[in-house]
Amino acid sequence: MLLRKSTVLVTGGGGFIGSHLCEKLLNDGHDVICVDNFYTGSKNNIRHLISSPGFELIRHDITWPLYLEADAIYNLACPASPIHYQRDPIQTAKTSVIGAINMLGMAKRLKIPILQSSTSEVYGDPKVHPQTEEYWGNVNPIGPRSCYDEGKRCAETLFFDYHRQLGINIKVVRIFNTYGPRMQPDDGRVVSNFIVQALKNEDITIYGNGSQTRSFCFIDDLIEGLVKMMDTPPGVTGPINLGNPGEFSVKQLAEMIVELTGSKSKIVYHPLPQDDPVQRKPNISKAIEILDWKPSVQLKEGLEKTIEYFRELLAHL
Repeated sequence: MLLRKSTVLVTGGGGFIGSHLCEKLLNDGHDVICVDNFYTGSKNNIRHLISSPGFELIRHDITWPLYLEADAIYNLACPASPIHYQRDPIQTAKTSVIGAINMLGMAKRLKIPILQSSTSEVYGDPKVHPQTEEYWGNVNPIGPRSCYDEGKRCAETLFFDYHRQLGINIKVVRIFNTYGPRMQPDDGRVVSNFIVQALKNEDITIYGNGSQTRSFCFIDDLIEGLVKMMDTPPGVTGPINLGNPGEFSVKQLAEMIVELTGSKSKIVYHPLPQDDPVQRKPNISKAIEILDWKPSVQLKEGLEKTIEYFRELLAHL
């Protein structure tokens, strides 16, 4: 458990999730070292934090060694949307694997806890529904999404081997679809895609027939889960699913966004990309039992806040 005043390293701290985590940790009284190479993160996400005396920003790629002093590490660095992680798949895999080795090495040297932000993508296109942490997944190891899926799976392997062999205090969470303010408008994810298209009154693009399902967790709920996981005693390693078990079809999501934005957009359909999961829904029994955590923000409420963010963002572009 983190002391009231700790120095916390957040890799990928300039990203969508990372910036919200940095903000939360600062508000909780910690000093924060934000490390990001801004490959997909943005300085705009953390600009409001830079003047804080407890905040430090380091531009660095974690595939290269980093020597710092800290009391805990959240390892969030990695492109997370298909458009971004497929742009440079080799770098994506290196960030997951070599980055994990470098951060685990730091945790070993400093004898501190380290949290790995893994992903629901480790389940691939699941044949078990909803997905429990015991499910090993259905992943294509050589497809266009493999750099991310297999990179994250290998990172989990490394975390547990460092734990078993060297006694490192690890925490592994598997993050399901998360949305909210500070998503990038061009990241290719369904929530940001649909909202931007709706606000521009452009056709809303659904890949497949729209019957594929997703579960959408609002960013504030996810951050609460990450912090609760870090605060568990040594020996609580996970993996633990963090996500909202409410299940919606992609078509339902599109229709809800059209209604909330008052858009004139029409919904159009395109072929489903290779290896795109048909169903995705977390079983969060472990999060409820071990972390006393479950999401509280309903999809409509979260979408309203996200739409407001994008409306303001697009007005200034």
